[in-house]
Amino acid sequence: MERIWIGFELRSLNNLIRRYFEFSSHRKEIETITGNNGWIIGYLAENADKDIYQKNVEEYFTIARSTASKVLNLMEQKGLIQRQAVAQDKRLKKIVLTEKAWKIKGLMREDSDKMNRILIDGFTDEEVSTLNSYIQRMKENISSIKPALQ
Repeated sequence: MERIWIGFELRSLNNLIRRYFEFSSHRKEIETITGNNGWIIGYLAENADKDIYQKNVEEYFTIARSTASKVLNLMEQKGLIQRQAVAQDKRLKKIVLTEKAWKIKGLMREDSDKMNRILIDGFTDEEVSTLNSYIQRMKENISSIKPALQ
């Protein structure tokens, strides 16, 4: 049997996916944000029903306070987030997405959904489920070697 380098194949696939997004139909509207901004927008959108503070962003993304502060300040300058005072503690500022960020989130979702459809084209539901279980197992395998990777 031919030896398959799974790590190389996954990296190659990741490069193709990245290239697809670089030329996506919504790239012009989305290009004002960096990759990290996109992840933070996604996190805030998924947790829009909760009060999210800088501390939550620091913990979720395992980043230092200074890094989170810089990223959030830049996002605020770009008009992607607002920091709003909280009634119970004036020192706390919850982070909320602006209308601009919600629009970008919708465009990112459209591109992601399209990419997902392209990736699984020709696969049965069972094959997709099996592939996902393999990927999850690979992630567990690599995470068990170095807990710091988690």
